[in-house]
Amino acid sequence: MPDGGQHFPALVLNADFRPLSYFPLSLWSWQDAVKAVFMDRVSVLSEYETEVHSPSMTMRLPSVIALKDYIPSARRPAFTRFNVFLRDAFHCQYCGDRYPAPDLTFDHVIPRCRGGRTTWENVVTACGACNLRKGSHLPREIRMFPRSVPRQPTTWELQDNGRAFPPNYLHQSWRDYLYWDSELES
Repeated sequence: MPDGGQHFPALVLNADFRPLSYFPLSLWSWQDAVKAVFMDRVSVLSEYETEVHSPSMTMRLPSVIALKDYIPSARRPAFTRFNVFLRDAFHCQYCGDRYPAPDLTFDHVIPRCRGGRTTWENVVTACGACNLRKGSHLPREIRMFPRSVPRQPTTWELQDNGRAFPPNYLHQSWRDYLYWDSELES
């Protein structure tokens, strides 16, 4: 393959035919997809026109695969910077503006210097300007209150929020299995 097969990822669906993840979208390399087919761990639902060859066989590359065994999602998502951004839909919780991830920070509603902890219930997404303005103040002191009460989301809520941010590339064969909140271009 001239591009090393990089442009032939397979969309991975759980056994219930829903993506394992919307954000990031659950994709496997063509090599991992082919290996899973041969190990009988997945069913091929759609294929690319492109083929791979061995001395004894030819196979079209899978574009959509479904796991044969259902993988339950974690009930409690990991507390990570990215998951906080995803919970808050990449919006500053003080000014309400939406930003790309590199332009966001997270803010401790009750500052650490005042006993605040780094937990789902005390951390919100903030733009740099709002975070700097709030500084080590309590919300009531500076009249800056988060737009949403910070709380631990479920894995389902994070995945649902992720549906609002479709990736730049979607192969036509994936569209029947994906349900986005925004209109997709053909």
